[in-house]
Amino acid sequence: MKKNNQHRAFWLLAGPMIIGNISMALLGLVDTAVIGHLESAVYLGGVAVGSVIFDFLYWGMGFLRMGTTGIVAQAHGKNDATEIRTLLIQSMLVGLAIAFVFILLQKPIINFGLTLLEGSDDVKYYAAEYCRWMIWGAPALMILFSVNGWLLGMQNAVASLTLGITVNVINIVLDIVFVVYLDMDVRGVALATVIAQYCGVILSFFIIRKQLAGEGGAWVLSEIVHFEKMKIFMRLNNNIFIRTICLILVFAFFTREGAKYGDLTLAANSILMKFYLLMALALDGFNHAAEALIGKAVGAKSKDIFHKSVALALKWSLAFGIAFTFFYWLAGEPLINLLTDIEPVREVALVYLPWMIALPLISVWCFLLDGIFIGATRGPEMRNAMLICTFVFYLPIWYIFQFMGNHGLWLAFSLFIAMRGVVLGYFYFKIERAEGFV
Repeated sequence: MKKNNQHRAFWLLAGPMIIGNISMALLGLVDTAVIGHLESAVYLGGVAVGSVIFDFLYWGMGFLRMGTTGIVAQAHGKNDATEIRTLLIQSMLVGLAIAFVFILLQKPIINFGLTLLEGSDDVKYYAAEYCRWMIWGAPALMILFSVNGWLLGMQNAVASLTLGITVNVINIVLDIVFVVYLDMDVRGVALATVIAQYCGVILSFFIIRKQLAGEGGAWVLSEIVHFEKMKIFMRLNNNIFIRTICLILVFAFFTREGAKYGDLTLAANSILMKFYLLMALALDGFNHAAEALIGKAVGAKSKDIFHKSVALALKWSLAFGIAFTFFYWLAGEPLINLLTDIEPVREVALVYLPWMIALPLISVWCFLLDGIFIGATRGPEMRNAMLICTFVFYLPIWYIFQFMGNHGLWLAFSLFIAMRGVVLGYFYFKIERAEGFV
């Protein structure tokens, strides 16, 4: 394949994922903007604290997306159409079972989360309101995780883009209607999200039907409930689940410790984390493309495709990392002013903006390596790397530098992201020197 064709093929996957991910980040920015222009910082703090609880619940279940992508991509590489169908249903069933547990245990889960997290009484009140409305979107979101992972494994990034943008546009419109016009504060943000998620589920069924029309294969009940195959699916997902929980633990700890410095610092950190999310989701487009291409390379046992996919993902990820650093350096202050008109929050956010300017270049490496390991279904290495970076580096570094206050918190977070790249890089070269990923 010619070099230009390689880049084109990579961008056919990465481009739609980047656009879809950026639309998701813009949704987060709109959430922040509509809440950030209310009269008090406690609303921003409430959404920040409530979001941490749902990060644990929802993004902790992100293994449904990541685990599904890798194994579906490998089945796609082997042209096993029945296995492709089986994996979709297995992923959905696991997700719906988890959603049922969340809804059943919602009260103790929310109360426990609020007990662990810091914040004023007003912040916790609005966080609880946000959570009580958000929980009802659990079944829809679990299905969307499975469908997005499946579509990406099938290398249909355009369908995933269509689904993501549709959900996010509905969410943004409803955000403005519920918060700005109906004065529903944090409840409006949550309700808009839930309605948009169920609209996405309806659309996803039409997308799945169209995708399968040209794939062949059959729905085989004995394959779907096959115990050994379910064990393989869950074994990979268990490792990614542990990895994801550690990552969310870091974000939750960051929010909790930041809240100790007051509602203004909590609100300012929340705004800067939206910047991080925008950058992370954009770079994740290359990560997702790497997952799909590398999964297919492993399924087809092609070392050539594997190494070309890694090289392409590295080049474009690094280019975007540099671009985001310059973007936040030049536009960081105007973006902060756009997201809130509360002057004390603006002032605090500007103090810590330099950390956000540096983070894109620090983050490139771990995002890229995540995509490689997910596509190759190397769950144990991902799990071990995250455990090392969380408990050997992040928490001790925070403890040593906590005298620096919120700057110490940002330092610990930045070094945690850097060490993720270092440790995953070590595992990457170790595997390549031994049997190789393919």
